[in-house]
Amino acid sequence: MQAFIVERYGKKSALKQADMPTPELRDDEVLVEVHAAGVNLIDSKIRGGEFKLILPYRTPFVLGHDVAGVVARIGPRVRQFKVGDEVYSRPDDLRIGTFAEFVAVKESSLALKPKNLTMEEAASVPLVGLTVWQALVEKAKLKKGQKVFIQAGSGGVGTFAIQLAKQLGATVATTTSTSNVAWVQDLGADVVIDYKKEDFEKILSGYDVVLNSQDGKTLAKSLNVLRPGGKLITISGPADPAFAEEIKAPWFVKQVISLLSMGARRMAKRLGVDFSFLFMQANGSQLKQITSLIESGAIRPVVDKVFAFAATNDALAYVESGRAKGKVVIKVR
Repeated sequence: MQAFIVERYGKKSALKQADMPTPELRDDEVLVEVHAAGVNLIDSKIRGGEFKLILPYRTPFVLGHDVAGVVARIGPRVRQFKVGDEVYSRPDDLRIGTFAEFVAVKESSLALKPKNLTMEEAASVPLVGLTVWQALVEKAKLKKGQKVFIQAGSGGVGTFAIQLAKQLGATVATTTSTSNVAWVQDLGADVVIDYKKEDFEKILSGYDVVLNSQDGKTLAKSLNVLRPGGKLITISGPADPAFAEEIKAPWFVKQVISLLSMGARRMAKRLGVDFSFLFMQANGSQLKQITSLIESGAIRPVVDKVFAFAATNDALAYVESGRAKGKVVIKVR
């Protein structure tokens, strides 16, 4: 099969198009014929080697974390899916590889594609949808009437998070650039801060939850907008000791993670707020719940650009530029 692979780690190393063996199917896996693949910042970070300590991929390997496609084959223990089903997924860590013609996905990480979405739209959902679900529903337990600050409202995570938070009954504040203010308001944001003109730290206060997706400087400022007892969940780091325990990291990795997050944890403790790191997990049953919201019209995926499979490197470069308004997708088939 044709695939885009990481031959060697490096921030400026282009992915190479290569002929790779079709993935071997384990008993509990489904072989998906890839029709479309979402592109995410984590693809760039993994290619650059930023996650080597916790996700030790051996080169060469196929990149890609989001898939929509058709079931081509099933393992002997698979019961929920059959050949021909239209499905979507965020494959498990260490089993990624959606920038390819086929990918093997665990049955428990797969869901039927929303009927009202194209393959390209469906491929834009799994990673951001699950990230937002696990942050706002699982970790934050966001409730009706609470206030949530979602950074970068026009990005892939932001566009989904605004819509889910509104479904949960929260008041939503976000940041964006001047040209996108009306657009994120249309998604449901109640308070929109133009980061080119205003400082959110001077405007927001008493928030229950912050979803942090930006750098360390923004994280520090975000802790200040929380009420005492509020929660900041970061998806961009630094990782915390609880995450190190969760992944059963070696001792030296635990020490590194603890040191990297020490400043943020100390500041949170001083302010009387909760700080935690989320590294999302593949989850088919949560995807089914997201499917219901999409099919009901409560959430609509936002796709900025669709690139041809041959232009996979261009798609990754566009995501890295930070200019994407919503998600970037590769049309594979």
